[in-house]
Amino acid sequence: MIDEFEGFPDDAVKFLRSLKRNNRREWFNARRARYEESVRRPFAALVEEMDARFARFAPEMAGDPRRSVFRIHRDVRFSADKSPYKTHAACWFYHRDAGKGVGGSTPHGGAGFYFHLEPDASIVAGGLWMPPPDALRRVRQALDDRHVEFARVVSAPAFVRNFGALSEEAMLQRLPRGFAPDHPGGRWLRYRSFTVSRALPNEAALRPDLAAMLERDYRTLLPFVRWLNDALGFPAASRR
Repeated sequence: MIDEFEGFPDDAVKFLRSLKRNNRREWFNARRARYEESVRRPFAALVEEMDARFARFAPEMAGDPRRSVFRIHRDVRFSADKSPYKTHAACWFYHRDAGKGVGGSTPHGGAGFYFHLEPDASIVAGGLWMPPPDALRRVRQALDDRHVEFARVVSAPAFVRNFGALSEEAMLQRLPRGFAPDHPGGRWLRYRSFTVSRALPNEAALRPDLAAMLERDYRTLLPFVRWLNDALGFPAASRR
């Protein structure tokens, strides 16, 4: 049974801060029950709460406690850093038609919403992060024809006030092949990732009304996320 979400305890941040200093299996295993109580269980409850809220304002979006919460274990197979654990916790909310969970051929279930809890580095975010070639091609095809509409979405006053501009991570220096150098949507066609985020101080991330705050932010991001999902072939919904 999943508890009702009442906010993260102060110990969630304390545990993650301690884990950063003691990133070893023996340390974590001795404190696994503390991790479950302070981090994992509240995250599952938050996902359940947000899934119920999405049913009201974005029915095509979903969260599942078993699939939306990222694993604490790092994939160290190809990393020089062999630290076994992430020192943050996070969850992802995805389009119901795009695949469940955090991974797959359509990364993270198409465009969606993200929450990241980390001492002094928590964030609220949304969008489509580093899509694979086929998904990126679909977004660029949509931008070719609908760049004015996209620009209107990402320049909306509430969007800019709360999230600023798109992350410029992994932008191209030139327009991708096949597009004229003077394409009117060239600014957007150079992006390879379509995400925005805003930072949360520790006290905001630990507030008991976090779910309500996330809903307000996700409502602001909804036109952006829906535009990207529409480009990928995942439509909005009016009900579940």
